[in-house]
Amino acid sequence: MEGAWVHRILWLIVAVAFVVGVFVPASPEPEECPPRDTRVTAPYAITGYWVIPRADRCVTQRMVEAIHTIGGDTLVTFGPRFNAGEDPGFASCRVDGRPCAQVPGKQIRRVYTYTTSEEFGKGMLRCPGLERRIESAGRVFYRLSLAENCREPVHDLVLVATDGDGLGNLMAEAAAYGMKVFPGLPAAAQREDKPWEPDHDHTGALKAFTARVLADYRARFGGSGAFGGVYQSFELAMRDRADNDPIIELYAAQHAVVAGVLPGRPILVSPYIDARRGRGFPPEQAGDGMADIAATRAGAPMAIAVQDGRGTGKVPVHGPHETGAKVVPRLAPVVGDVSNAEAYYGATHAYVEAAAREVPDGVELWVNVEGFEPTPVAGECGRVDPLPLRGRTTKSRLDQQIMASGPHATKIISYGWDPFFTCQARHDTPSLADDIARDWQRPIIVNAVRQDRNGRPGILVEGHNLRGGSLRFDPHGAVVRQEWHSDGRLESAWAPYVPPGPLTSVTATNGAGHTSTSPYAMR
Repeated sequence: MEGAWVHRILWLIVAVAFVVGVFVPASPEPEECPPRDTRVTAPYAITGYWVIPRADRCVTQRMVEAIHTIGGDTLVTFGPRFNAGEDPGFASCRVDGRPCAQVPGKQIRRVYTYTTSEEFGKGMLRCPGLERRIESAGRVFYRLSLAENCREPVHDLVLVATDGDGLGNLMAEAAAYGMKVFPGLPAAAQREDKPWEPDHDHTGALKAFTARVLADYRARFGGSGAFGGVYQSFELAMRDRADNDPIIELYAAQHAVVAGVLPGRPILVSPYIDARRGRGFPPEQAGDGMADIAATRAGAPMAIAVQDGRGTGKVPVHGPHETGAKVVPRLAPVVGDVSNAEAYYGATHAYVEAAAREVPDGVELWVNVEGFEPTPVAGECGRVDPLPLRGRTTKSRLDQQIMASGPHATKIISYGWDPFFTCQARHDTPSLADDIARDWQRPIIVNAVRQDRNGRPGILVEGHNLRGGSLRFDPHGAVVRQEWHSDGRLESAWAPYVPPGPLTSVTATNGAGHTSTSPYAMR
């Protein structure tokens, strides 16, 4: 989700949390959090969210419960950056009066740093004296060696700073609510001259550190039903990749470690698509990108969650009959006041369909709907730092994104819970999560095809919240009651109808009287 910006957000939050902890007197933590409410009262079609681990267990419980209430069953965290450069934030780490990077009797060749929201288990410390958990200047650090043997005279060190066991809290709460967590893998160091590429000078060290972290996860979380798998944080475009592509090489190297240390655990990847003419790529390349990414899984199960591109303005959400229409106002700041065809190679559904044709065995296709707007407007909450600013979207636009994802995705997830689903323009206005909880029952059609049943022609629709009610067919305006319904991963509903002319869209009204916010455009 927006490459390096995502990691800047995570580090900013950690830094702010540390500063607040230093200068604001801490409130005593309550002995007990409120009783958990494990009901799902508003099951929306989005079932997973990117979240930020919290050191406060009760804050974590409130977050997990809010997501679970609206149907969420999956939580994803970003992997901290495995940093090969100097980090002034580690200057306060000292052992026996010495900087943590100095170890008497050992030659230290290189020092890596890693800022995280977790506390490792005791098994992480293998080398007595050399590897340590350190409390220094009010913070917790770890000093770890990447050497294969503790007795070696030369060591590469990893200094780890943590703001608490946010990941442990997240795992515990997810287990209590019957949810899954995908912790982020350590994110590769970036090239200074090309920060969108990994620095392969440090891939060996990254692999060694990844193996240590995953072994710790295996020991701490291996018996928990909440440990769903791991998330690959280093982003790439889901397009035809060149031979010897550096990001694909990173994936292959790090995913082999996952398959070896955590056999059978899924790897989640969320590549982006870019439909902008002159900067992006056409839908046909999405299938090639799917195949290239899937080839890095080293035998591990994989879920590829395609970023739909609507939040960043890289890809539009529209039907085939709107190709010549002007881009919607929220996209104009990104691509200009032009038509969809002039601005983009295609819409979200075209890219997802191209990817769906290339899904191999052992891989699931998910869709990551971006839950924000490219730019904010006056009076709208959203992300204020770091740049670029992002605005809050609406529940009806999320419905459109889910519709555009089509019937191929086995799961819909979204970036990201904070701040986009939780922020409020004012204290007395609802958040996006509040809007979902209030309006979750509206039908969402993700597919519509002509289908005969028992020798009668009609239209079959697939989607969410379709049971009962009727289907409206435009431009003719005919409203026909459903005669058949089936539940499954997607609901299906059928109504007998033969359009007298071209059929452009279908709108559903379910038995509870709720009507879809947008018509589904027939393809």
